[in-house]
Amino acid sequence: MEYRKLWLAVPKPVRKSIVLVIGFTLIAIGGVLIVLPGPFTLPFVIAGLIVLAAEFAWAESLLKKAKDSAKKVDPRKFRKRKPEDS
Repeated sequence: MEYRKLWLAVPKPVRKSIVLVIGFTLIAIGGVLIVLPGPFTLPFVIAGLIVLAAEFAWAESLLKKAKDSAKKVDPRKFRKRKPEDS
């Protein structure tokens, strides 16, 4: 809990600036990874939203919408069918 007290002791404009830089950097990394193969985009974007949600209400609502959308996804729809399943 000592780290939280230290963090809250930092002036609010400085905290917001730090959170903005880290959050948008993570989201930008996720955006760059879109062109690379692999499922590595979403973890960076979600991590960026989590960081931003620590200080900004708009990011918190965006994160809530993303979580609600993720709950609607049915992973069974993405399963590849084998020829014998048909």
